[in-house]
Amino acid sequence: MDSYHVCRVAVAPIRKEPSDRSEIVSQLLFGDRIEVLEKTEKWCLIKTLHDNYEGWMDYKQLQKISDLQFRDEKAYTYLTPLQLDNTLIANNGTKYYLSPGSILPYFENGFCALGDEKFEVTSEAFTPSKDNFKLNAEQTAKFFENTPYLWGGRTLFGIDCSGFVQTVYRLNGIQLKRDASQQAEQGEIVDFLASAQLGDLAFFDNEDGKITHVGLMLSNDKIIHSAGKVRIDPIDDQGIYNVELGKYTHKLRIIKRFF
Repeated sequence: MDSYHVCRVAVAPIRKEPSDRSEIVSQLLFGDRIEVLEKTEKWCLIKTLHDNYEGWMDYKQLQKISDLQFRDEKAYTYLTPLQLDNTLIANNGTKYYLSPGSILPYFENGFCALGDEKFEVTSEAFTPSKDNFKLNAEQTAKFFENTPYLWGGRTLFGIDCSGFVQTVYRLNGIQLKRDASQQAEQGEIVDFLASAQLGDLAFFDNEDGKITHVGLMLSNDKIIHSAGKVRIDPIDDQGIYNVELGKYTHKLRIIKRFF
């Protein structure tokens, strides 16, 4: 079933099962493209285009688009910038408040479009570039400081560890997969913590050796990550040390470079 859609609300939950009670595994942001794999009356099983993530969502939060619109990469290059006020104004005068890093489809002359509907874009839309990644990564990451941790979250009002680094990278022109374990399979290995640079990603495992956490290195001894909230902590060869708790909270497994 080839059925192409785009997210038509500011943020939409992707759930593990087709039920409002099911856990949220990720979120779609406005302008994210998806493929519908299965559909019931209310629910649809979807696969995201940007990170191939699958889950269930409420069909009403999607807008159908053509095959041509789905594959028109040039139409999805503009994003909302790193600021709080990313307001869209719909034809009827109502407003949408978007999180940074949301896609503005078919952006031109201060307007974007979903199907036949046009929206006025009040913020300065931009096309991310990875050319200045190291220059901008720290500022981008620190913008999300104190954002509360939310399993499956991808916005300023709640973000998880892999959603956080994925968003920082997206705003700087690099596409990462969704989960920490998937992201750990990307990039090049950094042999030693001492060689870590600003923007590298550090991955952490649990007792079973499964990668369950990721953070962004600010230097070779400081990391910013989402744990309780987006916070900056010291890191050494053992892992992340939480000064407030007076103990190590995450055991370091591997460091990867993506730029």
